[in-house]
Amino acid sequence: MDLGLKGLRALVTGGSKGIGRHCAEIFAAEGAHVSICARDMKGVSEAVESLKAKGVQAMGRGFDVADRHALRSWVADSAAALGGIDIVVGNVSALAVADDEEAWKAEFETDMMHSVRLVNAAMPWLEKSKAASVTLISSVSGREIDFTGPAYGAFKAAIVHYAQGLAFKLAGKGIRANTVSPGNTYFDGGIWQWIEKNNPALFDEAMKLNPTGRMARPEEIARGVVFLASPASSFTTGTNLVIDGALTRGVQL
Repeated sequence: MDLGLKGLRALVTGGSKGIGRHCAEIFAAEGAHVSICARDMKGVSEAVESLKAKGVQAMGRGFDVADRHALRSWVADSAAALGGIDIVVGNVSALAVADDEEAWKAEFETDMMHSVRLVNAAMPWLEKSKAASVTLISSVSGREIDFTGPAYGAFKAAIVHYAQGLAFKLAGKGIRANTVSPGNTYFDGGIWQWIEKNNPALFDEAMKLNPTGRMARPEEIARGVVFLASPASSFTTGTNLVIDGALTRGVQL
């Protein structure tokens, strides 16, 4: 299937590893130009070189997405470098699972407000695009009560609500908005690898909850993200795509 991504311009936050990295790599493999950001500039630089090797334009910057000024600057500079913006993917999470005020603050600034600011900053270019889309990464923790912290689940649910509101509000402008809710996803440098090493009891508990007997690979989530973001999914907006290997049991009606 041709996803219709060749020549489009995509921005991916948290694009140096995990789900975000694989999203960026798939976009580039499909012929889209890509800009990424993450806190680790070394990882960003390595990812950008890999993207450029696919024959597309690519750039990246290292900063904390909770820094509103840095985020806006990256969006504007990305648009200038790539010649516009067609697609934004908001992928960064604070992963704050403690039950304290600091966790609530971190989740609000990093998960929620980074998503809002990303969309707002990109809007002038999205409004000019003929294939504009916003895809935000939520979580199955936003659908049900699980062993993650209350702030994490609450703001992941809020992101779904926010995106569905965007879908309705922006439909007349031809801008689509969707979310993807991954289940447990394992990759090098990811939270589940850290838990496996530092909290094996919790890791074993989580593994037992996965009916497939394993966690997702980041590319399995990224494929869904890229499809939703692409022109091939042109009539899909206001959707929350759950990719969890049957981990959750809630029914979406």
